[in-house]
Amino acid sequence: MGVEHIRRLAVATCERLRLARPEVCQEIVGLFEHDLLTAWIRSILRPAEICGLLVGTDCGHWDIYSDWNVTLPDTPKPPVNPPRPPPPGAPSARILFLTDLHWDRGYLPGSDATCKDPLCCRGGVNSSSRDPRAGFWGSYSNCDLPLHTLENLLQHLSRGGPSGGGPFDLVYWTGDIPAHNVWEQSRGDQLEALRTVSALVQKHLGPLPVYPAVGNHESVPVNSFPPPFVPGNQSSAWLYDAMADAWAPWLPPDALETLRVGGFYTLPVLPGLRLVSLNMNFCSEANFWLLINATDPAGQLQWLVGVLQRAEEIGEKVHIIGHIPPAHCLRCWSWNYYRIINRFESTVAGQFFGHTHVDEFEMFYDEETLSRPVGIAFVAPSVTTFIALNPGYRVYEVDGPYPGGSFLVLDHETFILNLTEANTPGLRPEWRRLYGAREAYGLRTAFPSEWEQLLKRFEAEEPLFQRFWFLMYKGHPPREPC
Repeated sequence: MGVEHIRRLAVATCERLRLARPEVCQEIVGLFEHDLLTAWIRSILRPAEICGLLVGTDCGHWDIYSDWNVTLPDTPKPPVNPPRPPPPGAPSARILFLTDLHWDRGYLPGSDATCKDPLCCRGGVNSSSRDPRAGFWGSYSNCDLPLHTLENLLQHLSRGGPSGGGPFDLVYWTGDIPAHNVWEQSRGDQLEALRTVSALVQKHLGPLPVYPAVGNHESVPVNSFPPPFVPGNQSSAWLYDAMADAWAPWLPPDALETLRVGGFYTLPVLPGLRLVSLNMNFCSEANFWLLINATDPAGQLQWLVGVLQRAEEIGEKVHIIGHIPPAHCLRCWSWNYYRIINRFESTVAGQFFGHTHVDEFEMFYDEETLSRPVGIAFVAPSVTTFIALNPGYRVYEVDGPYPGGSFLVLDHETFILNLTEANTPGLRPEWRRLYGAREAYGLRTAFPSEWEQLLKRFEAEEPLFQRFWFLMYKGHPPREPC
């Protein structure tokens, strides 16, 4: 089967399934075809597996992602001491968390907020339509954000964010800078977005240390992140080198070195606290380059084991940031990550992710009984409105730094821009506190055991769960109740 025949088949399938307009189908297939075919040709897929991948289990069995295991250290796991609240007056740090900014250069206030494309609010007005128009600050639709909304947010944060909250100590920023117009993007578009938004963050957040992670929308085609063994023009060197240049003011040379190789890095960020920034695209089901070899791409998880082992030996605590949450990863990758978190339960003090655009959390349990909570991954809501959301951001309060500080999350707060109010003529945009976790859910602490109890309360207390549902969607849930 020739390349042109495969291309026509892919376009026809896209059109027949009405995934997008014919023009968009043509463009997206043209964007993906070269890299995707290269990955398939280099993979070891048999015909039945290809059919299973494309069509489903009725056509064939797809088992390319076979089991594999990282090597955990021979050193026995240290005894686990249950977390305790910090002593009265102990210092705490405030971490600003930003994720999924999704700047749309084509956003046009007043344009149609509904359209047949995957992304709207980008120009064009049907004068006879009663459909809503794109608001100046954003829209409750399949739309991303204009640059002036992102700059307004950063100006707000440069003044210390919400009144009375105090200054920030660190910024964790977990990616997805470009918009969702994935069918028409180029490397130049992605690099412009990376450099423009990185410069804007540096301009407004000034001397604050900012620690980024790589999102799945940073590359082109979207989700395309070949492991380091893919050489030449098809490698990700064009992206990682640009990231290293843009983020050099925030990262030391050794962190920039691994960033250039595989998009991940580690560094100490506070006395007693180390940060690990993972490239979660190496766990993504949508990253077709993993068809070649999905066994610990770039050796990232084995590298993580080494980082955590050294941290354990010297008594450091570790925060892990990344874009895609572990539960959204390939099954075997997730299982290995789960084993690592179990083994280094006393070292990993926090896990912070984005990607889903909504407000969630993921629980980790001990391997022996699957009943004792050993960790929690916080999944923070997006800055972008995509889809039909208020813009938002998160602030974490963590224990420390002081000798013996745990660096565990003590509480978190979520802030939003209410678009209904912000887009009202005559009103200025105002970023407001939506909720604080402990206050909203009646938590004594924000340790894993309390979140485990909250899950049980959700089952028994319907109003409490509906409160969670409202907050999960940043105060603008779907019309259909859960």
